[in-house]
Amino acid sequence: MPRTSERGGPITRRKISDVATVLFLDRGFDAVTVADVARQAGVSSVTVFKHFPRKEDLLFDREEDAVDILRAAVRDRDPGVDALTSLREAAFRLVDDRHALSALKQGSIPFFRTVAGSSALIARAREIGAELQQALADELDADERFGGDPALFAALVIAGYTAVMTETARRVIDEGAPEPVIDDHRARLGRLFDALKNGVVV
Repeated sequence: MPRTSERGGPITRRKISDVATVLFLDRGFDAVTVADVARQAGVSSVTVFKHFPRKEDLLFDREEDAVDILRAAVRDRDPGVDALTSLREAAFRLVDDRHALSALKQGSIPFFRTVAGSSALIARAREIGAELQQALADELDADERFGGDPALFAALVIAGYTAVMTETARRVIDEGAPEPVIDDHRARLGRLFDALKNGVVV
């Protein structure tokens, strides 16, 4: 199928997100409209909203990736591996890959500053946290190997990981780069999962 027919597909979605990110980081989230993004991307505002129901999701475009990681950690873990251990391994793989979801991706400082400068983005980040918590709880609830309280477990994991990421983002901004923060991030991540293991039935 020729690329021109991908107007409603992943190529268009990626282009819209990339254009929006550049505009938001350059001008600030609140100063850019959806119409601005559509015009720069060469699509209609209707097309933008087809792919991104909320303006905030033009910048926060990693939620599906995060859900997939959480579900895979629970669903695809080896026999005899508990959910918490599998989630811990997934979290450290994000660090090794310098994934955006680790807050250690090179070049992320403008993103962090843009989020911090917008109350709408901060509110949406909290909503996404709640959505990830629910997705993890649902996956655990469907897993016959999990013997704990899915809602409580998910709340503690997501809240703890969010706290680690937020502090890492703050320190990356202060340092001007992620490299000086990596060891500290690993240490805090380890303490988080140690605390969860000692206090949560898995």
